[in-house]
Amino acid sequence: MRPFDYVRAGDGRQAVGLHEPGTMYLAGGTNLVDLMRLGVATPERLVDVGRLPYDRIEPLPDGGVRIGATVRNSDLGAHPDIRRRYPMLARAVLSGASGQVRNMATVGGNLLQRTRCGYFQDISKPCNKREPGTGCPAIPGEHHNLAIIGHSDACVATHPSDMAVALAALDAKVHVTGPGGDREVPMPGLHRLPGTDPQRDTVLEPGELITTIELPAPPTGRSTYRKVRERASFAFALVSIAALLDIDSDGIVRECRLALGGVAHVPWRASRAEDALIGSVAGEEAYAAAANAELALARPLPRNAYKVALARNLITSTLRELAP
Repeated sequence: MRPFDYVRAGDGRQAVGLHEPGTMYLAGGTNLVDLMRLGVATPERLVDVGRLPYDRIEPLPDGGVRIGATVRNSDLGAHPDIRRRYPMLARAVLSGASGQVRNMATVGGNLLQRTRCGYFQDISKPCNKREPGTGCPAIPGEHHNLAIIGHSDACVATHPSDMAVALAALDAKVHVTGPGGDREVPMPGLHRLPGTDPQRDTVLEPGELITTIELPAPPTGRSTYRKVRERASFAFALVSIAALLDIDSDGIVRECRLALGGVAHVPWRASRAEDALIGSVAGEEAYAAAANAELALARPLPRNAYKVALARNLITSTLRELAP
C-alpha cells in the first residue's frame, strides 16, 4: 500500500475544503480499503467523513424519511420505520454483504461502491474503467455475471449495490454538498451508464460529498426485494429486483415500481415494464408482457444470456407474489 495523508473532517464544509486532486473520502472503508490493498485506488490523501453528523434517520413532514449518509447499513436495515414503511429497502440492505460488513458500511459509501468486475480489480489486466483506453477484456473473456442492458463496447461491468436498486425504485433524492454548493440528485440519475467514459460511475463532480438521502412517502401497495445469487450469503446479485405492486378492487394495476440489479452499470429502473403494466388487468399475461417489454432492451453476451431468462422469471414470479 502506498503512503497517504489522513485527515479527519469536522463537518461537511471542511471535508469539501480539504478535497484536492488525489483526495478521496473515507467513511466505513469496506470498499475503498479493499481497492487500496489491491492497488486499484491510490489516493494521496484520505479525508475521513465517517464521523460527520449525518448519522440519523428522521421522519419528514410530508411523510417521507431523511437518511444520513453516515448511517450504518445494519442500522438502516433494522430501523423499525424502514422495515414497516419501506420493506423493499430493509430487505435490500439486509441482502447485502455480511453482518460484520453491514456494521461498518455506510449508506453513502454503499451508493458509491465500485464494480466487482474481476478485470477492474486486477491491476495486471487492462480495464477501461481503471485506465481509460486500455480496453475491456471482459467482453471476449469472463463475463457470465456482467451486464446485459445499457452496456457499451467500453465496459460491461455491473453496479453491485442492493440498496441502490431499492432506492431507485422508491424515487429517492440524494443530497450532496461540494465546491459549487448544495444540490439534489434524483435516483435514478445518480449513477451513469458507461458510454465511452466508464471511469465515471456517477454524476458527482470532484469534491462533492453525499450528505443525506430523502425518500418520499411510501406509495400504496405491497413491496419486496428479491435477489438471485450463486450462494446463500455474501454474494453479489446475478439478478435482483425491487418491486412494488398496487391493484385496485377491479383487478387493475394502479401503481407499479420495478428496478433491477445485477443487469447493468447502474441500478436499472424498469420503466418500460412499469408502463406496460400500469392500467392492465393483473395476471400472468400482463406480468409476462411487462417483463418482455423491458427485456427487449437486453443485449446479452455469449456467456450471460441466461440472465435474460432469469430476469424474466424473477419479474413475473415477484409480481405474482405481490398480487393479493
